[in-house]
Amino acid sequence: MFNHESPRRGETFVTRKITRALARIIAGQQKKLYLGNLDAKRDWGYAKDYVKAMWAMLQQDQPDDYVVATGETHSIREFLDVAFGHVNLDWQNYVEFDERYLRPTEVDLLIGDPTKVKATLGWEPSVTFEQLVYLMVEADLQALGLVPLSGHVVQIATDTAMVRHTVGSKASSISNSL
Repeated sequence: MFNHESPRRGETFVTRKITRALARIIAGQQKKLYLGNLDAKRDWGYAKDYVKAMWAMLQQDQPDDYVVATGETHSIREFLDVAFGHVNLDWQNYVEFDERYLRPTEVDLLIGDPTKVKATLGWEPSVTFEQLVYLMVEADLQALGLVPLSGHVVQIATDTAMVRHTVGSKASSISNSL
């Protein structure tokens, strides 16, 4: 499984570090965001989409290996463009390079090939990269009691993740709210 993101992502992961800092900048609680390699590229997808892929895997008669990914790659710089652009700010006015955040064994490019999971299970990501970034930015804005400034409207559904308890062999369906 490649990078699976959501507003629930830990605050030390770069995506969440960016969206959380952005909300704090807008709220006047933070002035700068310090990051390392802005050119690292990742295959970021929405965690709920990945859960749907996992569920589909579990419904198969035979176990198999799958790569769950979007098949797209985006740089941290692109993430910054979309996140800060969503609230009409230029990230270059707020982001500073800090070599302490460089990884000694940085992988510059991570991208998955979801061909098999798409062909075999019919799985497709439902949230685009831009929608994912908007969703994460808006969740962190809302967590501070702020409303989006950009005019974009992204509906953040109530998280209805659940644990399914079953009697017998296996559950026959998954909640449509995932």
